[in-house]
Amino acid sequence: MGKLYSDLAVVYEAMYATFIDYLEEYNFYSKIINRYNKKNLLEIGSGTGNLASYFVKKSFDYQGLDFSKEMIAIAKAKVPNCKFIEGDMRNFKLEKPIQSIIMTGRTISYLVTNEDVKSTFLTVNKNLEKGGVFCFDFIDAYRFIPEIFNEKRITHKATYNNINYMRKSIWELNLESGMDVQWTSKYYKEVKNEWIEIGEDHANVRTFLKSELEIFLTINGFAIKDIIERKSYFFPTYVIVAEKK
Repeated sequence: MGKLYSDLAVVYEAMYATFIDYLEEYNFYSKIINRYNKKNLLEIGSGTGNLASYFVKKSFDYQGLDFSKEMIAIAKAKVPNCKFIEGDMRNFKLEKPIQSIIMTGRTISYLVTNEDVKSTFLTVNKNLEKGGVFCFDFIDAYRFIPEIFNEKRITHKATYNNINYMRKSIWELNLESGMDVQWTSKYYKEVKNEWIEIGEDHANVRTFLKSELEIFLTINGFAIKDIIERKSYFFPTYVIVAEKK
C-alpha cells in the first residue's frame, strides 16, 4: 500500500473527489445489495468515507474497513455515526457474519500475489452469512495491459479547500506476480503560482482476467451471479457479483 493512503491521505481526498461521482457509486452498489434483499454491509477499502455517508443517510447498516489509519481518521470526522475498522482485507474477523461485502475503487488491485487473493476471498467468505453477497470491481488486464505496453503518462489537477493540487503519474508494465503494473506518481501543491512537490508514491498494482477471478471465487466457496462491464474514470473495469454457497 503506497503513501497515497497514509502520508498523502488529504491529497487522495482532493484527487478522487474530482473524478469519482460518489452518488453514482452509491446508486450502483446499493442497487445490487437491494436486488438480493440485503440490509447490512461491509465496505472493504472504505477510504475517507465518501460512500459511507450515502449508505448511512439511506439507513443501511454499514461498516467500513480500511488498512490506513489516516484514511479512517478522515472518514470518522466526516461520518461520526458510522463504524470504521482498521484492518487487513486478507485477514479480518467481524463480530458476527454479515449479509453483504463490497470492495470498491478497484481495491483488489493491491492483492498482487495469488496467495493475497486467495486469503482475501477466503476471509470474505468466512465473514459472510450463507447466501451472502460479495461484490467487487477490477481492472481488466485484457484491455489495460496492451494500452500501457509502451508506458502511459497522465496528469491530473484538483482543487480542495481552495488549494490546487497536481498529480503526474507513470504506468509501466511489471509482470512479476501476474498481470501487474508499476504505478509511480508525484504530487504537487500550487504555492504563489509555483508547483511545489509535496510527495511521491510508488505502488505495484495488479490487473485481472475474468477467468482467473472466476477460478479464485469458485475454489473459495462462491457462485458467480453476474459480471458487469462498467465505465470508470480511467481504467477498463468489470464488476463481479458472487454469492456465498
